[in-house]
Amino acid sequence: MTEETKQILDELAKINAKITDIQLTLENETNKNIQIIAEGHLDLSRKLDEALKIENEKEMLLLRVNRLENEIRRIKQRIEEIA
Repeated sequence: MTEETKQILDELAKINAKITDIQLTLENETNKNIQIIAEGHLDLSRKLDEALKIENEKEMLLLRVNRLENEIRRIKQRIEEIA
């Protein structure tokens, strides 16, 4: 085996080691961190849905109160007209 071939094989071994290190980093750290972030976003999405549900209920109650106030005003007017 020539010296040049030996150097090439050594460089190839170093490159393979670096690739293995990168793959392990991706599997053990990066992918896990992405999963953790995704789970956090899912929780935020659920909380937002719950908050919007409460906000929608609040809006519906405000509409009902507005309608009831208007009807009470009309009833008072009719009572004043009768009295």
